[in-house]
Amino acid sequence: MKYRLFLVLAAWPVLAGPALADPVSRTVTMSGQGEIRAVPDTVTLSAGVTIQAATAAAALAADSSRMQAVMAALKKQGVANKNIQTSQFSVSPQYANNDGQAPRLTGYQVTNEVSVRLDDLSKLGATLDALVTAGANQMNGINFSIADTTALMAQARQRAVADALVKAQTYAKAAGVTLGAIQSIGESDNGAPRPVFAMMAARAPKAVPVAIGEESVTAAVSIVWQIQ
Repeated sequence: MKYRLFLVLAAWPVLAGPALADPVSRTVTMSGQGEIRAVPDTVTLSAGVTIQAATAAAALAADSSRMQAVMAALKKQGVANKNIQTSQFSVSPQYANNDGQAPRLTGYQVTNEVSVRLDDLSKLGATLDALVTAGANQMNGINFSIADTTALMAQARQRAVADALVKAQTYAKAAGVTLGAIQSIGESDNGAPRPVFAMMAARAPKAVPVAIGEESVTAAVSIVWQIQ
């Protein structure tokens, strides 16, 4: 009997060595701050009248009469209608609390306030004086601002980038590496301009003295560089 021998060759997969991993990205991230200061050119103030009387009708009538004088004073100062806006109006009962007794109604209080924007800061002192003279007995804040911060913000951003670059170069030099291409630039929310109170007095003849100060426009960036 003859035997035949068959040789079967199995195809085994070729085992390769581990794949080479991508080289680890070498980067440095640095933040920068930029600030520009400028004198504000706009101011917003809140002014109004609060009156108490025995009845709501009497309080409303007295408050309205004095508020009309306040509005007339603003017009006389050259404030445009578009820059005057009612910001608060309320009618509220007033009570007296006696020990051991229920609260007793004593009258009513009416409050009427307007928000006023001035585009000419030289008129601020005179306007404040005119408001008080006309009968305003409520002043709830004076806020200075810069109407258009576009150019100032551009300068602040340039300073922020320059600040981040100086920091990154300092760290790179200390670490014995060099900066490569920029990978990303991001800006943080810096909010609205903030006051820095550099006391610059704006005085009008026979008017309330005021200090305008400065506003600070800031920018914050974060930059990622490759390092070599």
